[in-house]
Amino acid sequence: MKKNIKWLLLVSLTFIACNNDDDKNSEAEVPVTAGSAVFTKYVALGDSFAAGYSDNALFKKGQENGYPNILAQQFVAAGGGTFTIPYANDNTGGLLFGGQVNPAFGPRLYFNGAAPVQVPGVPTTEVMAHLNGSFNNLGVPGAKSYHLVASEYGNPARLAIGAANPYFVRFASSATTSVLADAIVQSPTFFSLFIGGNDVLSYAISGGIGINQTGNMNPATYGSNDITDPTVFASVYTSMATGLTANGAKGVVANLPYITALPYFTTVPYNPLTAKSLGANNEALGKAAIKDLNTKLYGPLKQVLTLFGAGDRINLLSETSANPVLIKDESLTNLSAQLTQAFTPSLGAQTAAFYGVVFGQARQAKATDLVVLPTRTAIGAAPTATDSGVGFVPPAPLDKFGVTFPLQDKHVLIPAEIAEIKTATDAYNATIKSVADQKGLAFVDTRAVLTQLSSGGIKFGNFSLTSTYVTGGAFSLDGIHPSARGYALIANIFVDAINAKYGSTLRHVDLATYPGQYPKTLP
Repeated sequence: MKKNIKWLLLVSLTFIACNNDDDKNSEAEVPVTAGSAVFTKYVALGDSFAAGYSDNALFKKGQENGYPNILAQQFVAAGGGTFTIPYANDNTGGLLFGGQVNPAFGPRLYFNGAAPVQVPGVPTTEVMAHLNGSFNNLGVPGAKSYHLVASEYGNPARLAIGAANPYFVRFASSATTSVLADAIVQSPTFFSLFIGGNDVLSYAISGGIGINQTGNMNPATYGSNDITDPTVFASVYTSMATGLTANGAKGVVANLPYITALPYFTTVPYNPLTAKSLGANNEALGKAAIKDLNTKLYGPLKQVLTLFGAGDRINLLSETSANPVLIKDESLTNLSAQLTQAFTPSLGAQTAAFYGVVFGQARQAKATDLVVLPTRTAIGAAPTATDSGVGFVPPAPLDKFGVTFPLQDKHVLIPAEIAEIKTATDAYNATIKSVADQKGLAFVDTRAVLTQLSSGGIKFGNFSLTSTYVTGGAFSLDGIHPSARGYALIANIFVDAINAKYGSTLRHVDLATYPGQYPKTLP
């Protein structure tokens, strides 16, 4: 990225915003002005971040505390107008489809003191109860870059085939429109565009089960968990910026953080197996279990793998330190046939063949692997016929995920998959910065801010904001989307970028007035 003077100024302003220690008295003396920007008609385009999605759901309070609504409130003092939002019906979160609850769109999470759990209650937001009128907030949870320009993305008739988005179905101006079209028809004077996270996020949260579509220019052939081709992203992003600025509108765009730095990917350690955990809090029992595992499984596996030049895949478990989980790494040479042959004399042909299938690409995890958040409840649990990867429930003793049976592809991101995500993100970010420069738009470096959150945190007043799961305050309980306080931080760095580019004097909001986590009950 070109480090010119303007970029350095923006970064310095961003870090000033992050500290949020402005002298409020001196700030109050500066009148709020729009500079060269015009905030009369502001529209926000994007995905779940723009929508105000939090705690694994879209709900009223989350939408109110989303960064677009916070920005719109700050714009009022500089001539900003009304900002309309397609609100959910409640603070429970979740969606109904023809009156039916869909578990994939369930209630929001709250922390009950021990773990994140869903709030009680049934969603009341009906997808088919269409909202009339135009909306300034056009954030659509789940949207990828190319979805924003897709016609019929809000067509309820296309929900059954996965070609429409239920959130956009609720408020699209027509069944044939696109998100971009619904923005342009409002003749905005100012816009925000924060899109692209889902172009890699769905691949990442699936554990890399999708396909890296680099080289495939036809999004119609993509699966839901695939990585978007960077050229497709560039084409779509450029067309959006061109359409939004065609009549002179100014705006602010944001690049993408490395999503692998989100709590969803950094909370579960690669090495959680200790004598205490393996012994269900009884260290003596755990040490005995480790001895048994080393004798009956890890030792024989390492011995046989060593014969085939792959002894580094497995090491004996330690009784005194933390041990890595057992995972399947599909990038490894499959030694299934070799293991079957080696184990047949001692285990018999049928059992040896099973061991070969299970451990042919098995290894212990390393610090370079990322265990996804939902895997925390899978470690030590019994694989099912559905998620075992072998089509049936494995028998004992191979019935403990991560301990005696490898965690599967969906449970872990391996280095090759992480590299694919980074490469795509870098390409998207190059496009975003280039388009911002070409169109004269304000530019927000969210990647730098997430780096700061995950490496020491951001101070505000007497507090600190970090990316630590549950307690850090920046992210909600789904480990991906910001908390209300995190969204307020985003709004502040957007303000800095707008002020730097257009000479406005918009003010920050006080992060302390926004909650780090929502309580169980909201009015």
